[in-house]
Amino acid sequence: MFTDSHCHLENKRFDADRAEVFARARAAAVTTMLAIGNGDGPGTGTLDCAIKLARQCEGVVATVGIHPHEAALAQQADFDELERLSHDPKVIAWGEIGLDYFYDHSPREVQQRVFVKQMEMARAAKLPIIIHNRPSENSENAWDDLFRLLREHWADSGLAGVLHCFTGTVDHARAALDLGFVLSLAGNITYPKAQNIRDAASLAPLDRIFIETDSPYLAPIPHRGKRNEPAFVVEVARQIGELRGLASEEIGRQTSQNFCNFFGLPYNETFIPPSSSSQ
Repeated sequence: MFTDSHCHLENKRFDADRAEVFARARAAAVTTMLAIGNGDGPGTGTLDCAIKLARQCEGVVATVGIHPHEAALAQQADFDELERLSHDPKVIAWGEIGLDYFYDHSPREVQQRVFVKQMEMARAAKLPIIIHNRPSENSENAWDDLFRLLREHWADSGLAGVLHCFTGTVDHARAALDLGFVLSLAGNITYPKAQNIRDAASLAPLDRIFIETDSPYLAPIPHRGKRNEPAFVVEVARQIGELRGLASEEIGRQTSQNFCNFFGLPYNETFIPPSSSSQ
């Protein structure tokens, strides 16, 4: 079995064939998916998108949160909605949240403020956080700010978190692991220039990693350039298995167990896709 720990199942690129995407996931033994609940951002009425999908499918669980790209659009009404949504039984984490200094769609000081606000809300809701972190090119700036803010606002919470689509160095990996975080590895681990990600994947204890697709983005080799989807998480497991001398199925089982242990979920090998009538 395999678990896709981070996928944007609500994305419009799945509208035409979402039921088939779920069917292919099942055929590939992907039994669990974490749907990310950023939707189209604040003020769009879509912050519950992952919850809606999780209600349709037994194998899907959900998050809520405001992505750093949309931080500048966030209003109090959005935070009020997130507070309400965070109590839904399908919600197991807050995210993805964090910092993105590469695209700078929102001013950096605003990103930091909204990130801290959501950490405070996640702490109150007793939910782990899922982090998006991307520095500007050839810089450590977002990493420096991320770890500073985590130490100031999260480290004493008694809660953990996930560094989604980890792209840092082994030093960043060590810092995250020291804070109790899990590294979630995506399809870009298969890319030729991603040796830093492979090094971090080799360093991390096997019980401290997840695998993900971040679909529809970052399709792994041999699907690079295509729309990504949860079935392709098997390729991420295969790459990690090659690094560690293990079969992809063993990586799938271990990371699925990691996911269930981390979120306090039953280790479930069944997956029921939504019917076509629910699309």
